Amino acid sequence: MGVEPENTLRSFLHAERAGMDAIELDLHLSKDGALVVMHDAELDRTTDGTGPIADRTLAELRELDAGRGERVPVFEEVLDAVGSPLQAEIKDVAAARALAEVMHRRKLVGRVEVSSFHDETVAEISALVPGVRTVLIASRWGADVVDRAVAVGADSLALNIRRLTLEVVERAHEAGLGVIGWVVNTPDQLRLVRAFGLDGATTDFPEIRRTGRFTA
Repeated sequence: MGVEPENTLRSFLHAERAGMDAIELDLHLSKDGALVVMHDAELDRTTDGTGPIADRTLAELRELDAGRGERVPVFEEVLDAVGSPLQAEIKDVAAARALAEVMHRRKLVGRVEVSSFHDETVAEISALVPGVRTVLIASRWGADVVDRAVAVGADSLALNIRRLTLEVVERAHEAGLGVIGWVVNTPDQLRLVRAFGLDGATTDFPEIRRTGRFTA
């Protein structure tokens, strides 16, 4: 989203061409149950529409401009447009069942990792799609964040790089969890990723992978 309209096919293709290891996207349900790719529950910030996604049908969402003439994609369009592994963040619990249906139908366990801020959503997708890799996300967290991830069967934690400490990373690794830092958009943040020995980093600027080789 740092260089292209976020959560659009144009942005995902840019990330793939830039050689990123995986592409992160966000999922909501439309009024008629389509698995829509968009970050916010509201349309206002990233499209020329207003109001909740859940109040619009897919056909109505298709009429909106998501930036530079891009249209709001559905999940399966992204699957077809890029070949990269995906990390799909479930923004509302209702989307878990729709995502599970697509994952079963298209045999995506090996390609799609599922993430959420909500413990119950991580647990639900794990129950619906056996073997799926899951990530519990947190921006602010308490001392129990590692225990929470273990309790819902998550494989990794995705934690706000601005609040991350080495102590939390070490506790997570001791529990067998991977740790991803987000959002890593500066050379200093990339240096922190490497100093902490993180297992991954999320960025809005794919080119940081190239420039980071010389600055980190």
